[in-house]
Amino acid sequence: MLSSKLPQQVKVVEVGPRDGLQNEATPIGASDKIQLIEKLSDAGVSYIESGSFVSPKWVPQMATSTEVFEKLNRNQKVTYAALTPNMRGFEAAMAVNANEVAIFGAASESFSQKNINCSIEESLERFAPIMEAAKKANIKVRGYVSCVLGCPYEGDIDPEQVALVAEKLFAMGCYEISLGDTVGVGNPASVTKMIQAVSARVPTDKLAVHFHDTYGQALTNIYAALQMGVKVVDSAIAGLGGCPYAKGASGNVATEDVVYMLNGLGIATDIDFKKLLQAGWFISDKLGKAPISKVSNAYLAQEKVSEK
Repeated sequence: MLSSKLPQQVKVVEVGPRDGLQNEATPIGASDKIQLIEKLSDAGVSYIESGSFVSPKWVPQMATSTEVFEKLNRNQKVTYAALTPNMRGFEAAMAVNANEVAIFGAASESFSQKNINCSIEESLERFAPIMEAAKKANIKVRGYVSCVLGCPYEGDIDPEQVALVAEKLFAMGCYEISLGDTVGVGNPASVTKMIQAVSARVPTDKLAVHFHDTYGQALTNIYAALQMGVKVVDSAIAGLGGCPYAKGASGNVATEDVVYMLNGLGIATDIDFKKLLQAGWFISDKLGKAPISKVSNAYLAQEKVSEK
């Protein structure tokens, strides 16, 4: 019997066009990104992180974000969000009418220093002007916390440290806090402890989870989070991505695998599964590789058998 604690509906936050593609080595042009985003929208995905306004020097794959936002054929039911780590990025996102923006902090001091060359506290201080500008513009801001279950430099992370950073982002005005297992080292026990600590400071209905699948634990970790009352899950189509600062860290959990599991649990997502698969096959073909999604590959194999 399935747990009665599971939510009836889950919002899937699609991060493939941003967090996924930014860590892929094969360059993807604006037109292909736009096609991917529109295929995801057509599949019923209601929230798509569509680009990032960062320096092209550091993240070349995101250099086309302005063009992507300008040329998108938008669905009014879809939120098209952008990552904006500084005021310049926020202003660029506003110039192309991004519906929402996201900022990111870390639960690890070492990761913060290696990733953005400043302390956790300094990184949060940098976001104050963005939060003020977003409030004036009536733009919602989503907050990310990376390394919530482990760090490539420090190892295990104290759940209380995660809770403190999440609380600060929430207090600054972030409407939702996405808890990211950047290196994919978490397991259901550590996920449960971490969410218990964070939910003591931030309401559970304001939390999301963002798992990488390095150790094959992402779906299990999502299930543990759902049992804790979390109703928002980040994922990337075809399992795109990774983390350039964490050696061996594989991609985000695949959206296809997440939706397959949620469908099996009887949890609504309002996503057309077949169209979702097609979106994953489209971008995988453009990247010249098979999807990381196990579900997607199983369906591909079935299609090949049926064609014989």
